[in-house]
Amino acid sequence: MIGSLAAGLVLAVVTGWTLLIPLAPLVAFGLPALLRLPVQRDVALMEALDRWLRNLAATLATGRSISDAIRASLRTAPAGIRDELAALVARLNNRWETDDALRRFADDLDSADGDAVVSALILASQRGSVGASSTMLALADSLQDQLRARRMIETERAKPYVVVRQVTVITMLTLALVVVFNPGFFSAYRTPLGQLILVVLLTMYVGSLLLMRRKARQHPRARILVARQPTGGAT
Repeated sequence: MIGSLAAGLVLAVVTGWTLLIPLAPLVAFGLPALLRLPVQRDVALMEALDRWLRNLAATLATGRSISDAIRASLRTAPAGIRDELAALVARLNNRWETDDALRRFADDLDSADGDAVVSALILASQRGSVGASSTMLALADSLQDQLRARRMIETERAKPYVVVRQVTVITMLTLALVVVFNPGFFSAYRTPLGQLILVVLLTMYVGSLLLMRRKARQHPRARILVARQPTGGAT
């Protein structure tokens, strides 16, 4: 913050643009965030669920029940779902019904992919874990297929951001060189009207970045599990 304010002050003195004093910190902090592709939670969550399902399948293959396998899986749980899984285990230890605890787990994950996994676990717990291991492996394989498709989509979605970053850097370097070698080129922006026009131009540019970021944001898919009140103990 201090460095950007100092840079803005120096540039304001050199160019005569007082607007650069508050603008420099905004550029230093805001521009990198706007030029960074929004992180999609679904991909990281699917990776965590895939790892957890494979560990769960290995535990279920030893003959454990669903609730016991879930408790045992907490030790090697991926970081992406560790907190939610710890809350699930705590509810099971507090004598919640398995269905209710799993449904609350689905609410904590708040994901359509998580609902598919939890639905399979609920069915497996009702049927006495028969075939649960193979079901978990099949679900993990399905998540892997979806992950490959999602990663390809993310790669394509990242391309416009790469282009915009390159254009932005080239534009800023070009403007900096013009200011140094031909400062009179921007003399019109030293006037109040010129600074107002500059604000409008910068606002339009930032607005275009915000619009691009909004279009790149992935909308959550509809969930299939509906929350209901637990019949077990307190959380």
